[in-house]
Amino acid sequence: MQAAHQRMDDIRFDRQFRTPYSESYAIMQGNSRVGAVDIHFTTTTVHGTLILERELEEAEVAKLIEQIDEDLVWSADMPREDFMISVYVGKDIGFYSDDYFDEDEDEDEEDDNGGFRLELEDEESGNGKH
Repeated sequence: MQAAHQRMDDIRFDRQFRTPYSESYAIMQGNSRVGAVDIHFTTTTVHGTLILERELEEAEVAKLIEQIDEDLVWSADMPREDFMISVYVGKDIGFYSDDYFDEDEDEDEEDDNGGFRLELEDEESGNGKH
């Protein structure tokens, strides 16, 4: 990649986790979350999944991918022949863990319909089960 490319303003990558061959980052612009990127290193190729939480112009997506490549992929100092990234636009509806499902099983014992009750985030208040 050329060092002279334009960067998106005020973007930072907040690492969520790292394994020997994978990393996950929240993508922040100022105080707003733009999305998330997962990066997986194989012996010859780096695979990425970029999930944007809002639509960006194609030029902005290209700039963001260049920043991911420069700041996260190259800096990992892993050999690579290619960087392939899939890009999606979606929204975060919640974070679920074993604790959530353990609580839900207790509630299901008292639930008339016998199904899971999934609490989704209220978009106006931002409240939800996380």
